[in-house]
Amino acid sequence: MCGIVGYIGKRDAQSILVEGLKKLEYRGYDSAGIAMYTEDGLRVKKAKGRLAVLESQLDGAPLVGNVGIGHTRWATHGKPSDANSHPHTDMTHKFSVVHNGIIENYTELKEDLIASGVKFVSETDTEVISHLVAREYDGDIVKAVQKAIQHLRGAYALGVLTEYEPDRLVAVRNASPLIIGIGEGEHFIGSDIPAILEHTRNVFILNDGEMAVLTKDTVELMTIEGNFISREMIHVDWDAVTAEKAGYDHFMLKEIYEQPKAYRDTMLGRINTESLTVSLPELKLTKEKIAAIRKVHIVACGTAYHAGLVGKTVIETSARIPVEVEVASEYRYRSPLITPETLVIVVSQSGETADTLAALREAKKHGAHVLAITNVVGSSVAREADSVMLTLAGPEIAVASTKAYSSQLIAFFLLGVYLAETLSTQEQAWTKSIVAAMLSLPEQVESILENTDALRTYAESIAEHEHLFFIGRGVDYAVAQEGSLKLKEISYIHSEAYAAGELKHGTLALIEDGIPVIALATQNALLEKTVSNIKEVKARGGEIFGISDVNEVKALGKAVDEVFGIPATNALLTPALSVVPLQIISYYASLARGNDVDKPRNLAKSVTVE
Repeated sequence: MCGIVGYIGKRDAQSILVEGLKKLEYRGYDSAGIAMYTEDGLRVKKAKGRLAVLESQLDGAPLVGNVGIGHTRWATHGKPSDANSHPHTDMTHKFSVVHNGIIENYTELKEDLIASGVKFVSETDTEVISHLVAREYDGDIVKAVQKAIQHLRGAYALGVLTEYEPDRLVAVRNASPLIIGIGEGEHFIGSDIPAILEHTRNVFILNDGEMAVLTKDTVELMTIEGNFISREMIHVDWDAVTAEKAGYDHFMLKEIYEQPKAYRDTMLGRINTESLTVSLPELKLTKEKIAAIRKVHIVACGTAYHAGLVGKTVIETSARIPVEVEVASEYRYRSPLITPETLVIVVSQSGETADTLAALREAKKHGAHVLAITNVVGSSVAREADSVMLTLAGPEIAVASTKAYSSQLIAFFLLGVYLAETLSTQEQAWTKSIVAAMLSLPEQVESILENTDALRTYAESIAEHEHLFFIGRGVDYAVAQEGSLKLKEISYIHSEAYAAGELKHGTLALIEDGIPVIALATQNALLEKTVSNIKEVKARGGEIFGISDVNEVKALGKAVDEVFGIPATNALLTPALSVVPLQIISYYASLARGNDVDKPRNLAKSVTVE
C-alpha cells in the first residue's frame, strides 16, 4: 500500500529518492517524505499531499547527501497529515524508519514506550519502530533492528537509517514486498521494481523473514536472526510500464492476483489467531449500543452494493438482525425509515461516491449511527461517518473493481462475527469455525489463481456471444450479480443475473439454443434446488458453465456442460472464492474482444457526481 525507496552510494540521494517515489505514484498515496544523512546529520522532509508538495519544499531547501530513504504513504493508522507522514524518527532524531505494512500490536508497544518516557508525535503504528530501534541500539544498527523486530507482530517492509552509522542502510521484509537493487558503487531498496529500474536491472528479492545490510560497495543478505544467506541475482528485462504492473499485462490482472494479500491485510490486527476471535476497536459502538440496534441498512452503489448483498446474509445469519440493502442513488428519495436504533453501513471503495455520501448525510440527519466501509483513509465518507472500517486492499488502478470488492466481503465477514460475539447470537464453536475458515481464504484464492487455464478457455469461447446469463441461489445470486456486472463493464457482452428459482417466472423465455449460462452452485444446502433450475435451462438449449466447491463438482458435473471447482469453505464465506473465477472469465473475455481492460468505455473509477 505504501511505497519505499532507499539509496546508498556516491550520487545525490535526494534526486534519486524523489524520482523513485514518482515511479511508485501508480500505487496511490496521501503524503510523501525523505530522510537523508547530510553534513548536518540525519534530516527529514515530509509533507501531506502529492509528491509535488514535497518537491516544492525541497526546491527551497534541498537535502544534500549520498544516503537516504523515501516513502509515499497510503494511510492506515492516523489521518493524512505532515506528522503522520513517513519517515518517522525517534525522540533524538538520530534514527529514521520507513515502513510498508501494519504493526498488529502497536497499541501495546506504544503504551509500553510511553510508560518508559517516550513521547510520540504521530498517530501511526510505524513510529513505535523508530523508538524501539533507538532503545535497542548499542553501537550496531543491524543488531538493534534485529532486536526491535522481535517485538513486532504483523506485516512490515522496513528501511532504517541512523546518524551513528551513515555508511549503512538496513532493509527488512516480513509479509510486505521489498527488493534490493545492485549497482556499481551504489545500491538501492524499493518496495517495487519501478522505483529503481532507471538505475539498475539487477535485483535481489527478499523473502519473508529476511533482511539486507547495504553499503555503497556491498550487500549482505541474512535472516532476521542474523544467519547469512546467498541468493541468485535476478536480471529484470521489463520496460517501465510493465514494471509498474509487476510483469502483468494489465492492472486488473495484477489486482486479481493481489487478492490473497488484500484478504490477509484486511484481517490483520482484527483476528486473534490463537483465540479465533474478532476485535474491531475502530467501531465506536458500545455493547449497549449494539444491543439496541433494531435494523441495519446497507447503502452502496455498483460493485459495493453487491458486496452489501452478501453482507446482508452474513449479518442476518450471524447477528440475527434484519438487514435492508439499498442502492444509494435511491435511498434518500424514498423517505427511508431511519431511527437512532438503525445502524447504517455505507460502502464505498473510494470514499468519495456522491450518492453514497448523500445517503450517509441523510442517515446522520435522522440520528442513525453510520459505519463506513471504505478503502481510503481521510476520504469524505471516512471523515463524516461515525465509525470507519478500512478495507486494506491498497490502491486499485483498474476501473473494474476486484480486490476492493472482495476486501469489502472480508470486512462484512469480520463485522458479522464481531456482532455475533458481542450479542451472543451464535455459539462460540460456530464463530470460531468461521474465523478459522476466514484465515484459510488467502491460500484458497491462491490455489484458484494457480489453475486458470479452463477459465481462460471458457472466456475466449463466450467472447463471440452478445448475450449471457448468470444464475445462483442465496449468496450465489449476490455473487452472480457481481459477475454479471464485471463481464458487461469490461467485455461489453450483455449479461444479466437472476435468482435461479425465478427463471420459471418469465426469464426462461430468453433461453435459446447455444446461449451461455454461468451457474453458481456453492451452497450445498441449496444444491438440489439449483440443479433442478439448471436442468430447466439445459432443457431449453442453454450451454452451462458451473461453479461449485470441489466436494460437489461430480454431482454438478452431471447437470452442466463444464464445471470448475473452488476450494470448500463455510457456506457464508464462499463469495470470497466464487467471485475469483468470474473475475478471471471477465478479464479474458475482454482481452479476447480486444478491449481496453483497465479503462472500459464510458466509465470512471470514482463517481463523484449524482
